[in-house]
Amino acid sequence: MLGRYEQFSYIVSVINRQIQKIERDEMVKHGHKGAFAQYLMIMRHHPEGVTASQLCEMCDKDKAAVSRVMSEMVDKKLVERICSKDTAYRAKLALTQEGSRIADFVAQRAMAAVAAVGNELSDEERKQFYSTLDFIAMRLQSISKDGIPQE
Repeated sequence: MLGRYEQFSYIVSVINRQIQKIERDEMVKHGHKGAFAQYLMIMRHHPEGVTASQLCEMCDKDKAAVSRVMSEMVDKKLVERICSKDTAYRAKLALTQEGSRIADFVAQRAMAAVAAVGNELSDEERKQFYSTLDFIAMRLQSISKDGIPQE
């Protein structure tokens, strides 16, 4: 029998792996990597553009990962750099028209996946689930930052 930690970490890991698989499966339909999906969704909500530092924070990714993916997305014409004062340093990154089209596709498919996963939950069950999940995430962030409390 699994303990609480093992059960919790196993379930979270399964969910994360399956989300990544779904992202890969959907993105390949457009000839892109699954890793693009999360960035597309974030950037979709920021049509004015975001900096790489902001993406690091919003996606909880390190600078190297964001830089690598953004470079690929720029090469594929999904993202463009909005340079100020003729420099790319600290330039904002924004979706191109094609990037917006793919982001809209990802959003539509994500909504369909979430609806399919939770279609048997009542609105109250869904509300309680997200509230509990949010509470756990906030507590884990606090523990990650401040350390595990002493007993």
